[in-house]
Amino acid sequence: MDGARRRAAASRRRIAGRPVPPRGPRPTIRIGPPGRGEASGLGAGVPGLDAGAPRSRWLTRARALVLVPVMLAVVLVWLGVSVFQPGHGKGHGRVDVAIPARSSTSQIGSILSKDGVVSSGLFFRLRAVLSGRRSDLHSGHFVMARDMSYAAAIDVLAAKPVVPKVVKVTIPEGKSRHEIATIAEDDGLTGSYLTASARSPALSPRHFGAPRATSSLEGFLFPATYQLPGGAPASRLVAEQLAAFKLNLSHVRLAAARRKHLTPYDVLIIASMVEREAQVARERPLIAAVIYNRLHRRIPLGIDATTRYELNNWTRPLTNADLARNTPYNTRRRRGLPPTPIGNPGLASIKAAARPAGVPYLYYVVRPGSCGTHAFSSTAAQFQRDVASYNSARARSGGRSPTRC
Repeated sequence: MDGARRRAAASRRRIAGRPVPPRGPRPTIRIGPPGRGEASGLGAGVPGLDAGAPRSRWLTRARALVLVPVMLAVVLVWLGVSVFQPGHGKGHGRVDVAIPARSSTSQIGSILSKDGVVSSGLFFRLRAVLSGRRSDLHSGHFVMARDMSYAAAIDVLAAKPVVPKVVKVTIPEGKSRHEIATIAEDDGLTGSYLTASARSPALSPRHFGAPRATSSLEGFLFPATYQLPGGAPASRLVAEQLAAFKLNLSHVRLAAARRKHLTPYDVLIIASMVEREAQVARERPLIAAVIYNRLHRRIPLGIDATTRYELNNWTRPLTNADLARNTPYNTRRRRGLPPTPIGNPGLASIKAAARPAGVPYLYYVVRPGSCGTHAFSSTAAQFQRDVASYNSARARSGGRSPTRC
């Protein structure tokens, strides 16, 4: 009876829409953080449902939606500062820049970057494009500065190019680096010629047989007349001299020198001495022959110009102390060639040094009153007679050189 009443009461409650709790022991309600391996939050206790994963993905997406615009803004600000360079000055110093005809904006940017005018060729191009001035850039010669802003560089290149004043720099045959440095300075070239002519990526003396310890480009600085912009750097003169040397050496036959076991560098050393000794063109092969013959017989060359080169003294008389110095450049005391060329020979002397005359001469001395020609001889006795004639003429002229016509 009691069971029937309970079933009836439950039926009435269902009809009323109220849920009927399940029969049996009531579930345990846990208060506090879940134990190890238990879920918490929404869906806790429901098999197959991880409530933390959807929330974590949502937070990651939310952070990305915030960070991406921030990062993009940072990149745009950096790019804008890099391209537009607020507060950047107009640079410092002076740089002569040559922009070849029909150069693209990229090529102009590369030239400016290489010359140190701007910091980036790419950003220069972007600035020119963004400012709409890409078509305003000219070719030609420009006087610019180092570390210019892109806008300042564009302003210079958009103006009319400078028509440079041309300076003719004449380098006589045989002059040494120190002598050429004075010429370069007198002609208004900038920078140190001695520094520029010490070494260059355009030419390595070792390629021509020079020793590893060779300390300068002496002998390779081809003598000629060069046309340069006024105020051009001395390094530009050096670059043109080296290019001229390579071109001229390509016309010289070195086979005869190689048969004598001489390197191209040896030929330059001989040519530099020939250039100093010869005053008449036809005597260059004869003087070269004397040098070859003395080298072959292991006789000291006895050429005082090598000592003059070492002392950088081309005008004052040499003293006995000068000639007694025991140095590699004193060819009175040392056999063989001096360590380096004693100047920079021209093409005629290089050809004479590469193919000397086939004569047996071992000596020469200036012939008095002959406009600088020499008396050549093969024996010491004849040489002494020639020297006596020279000294006699010198004494008659009051100790002055008797070489005048």
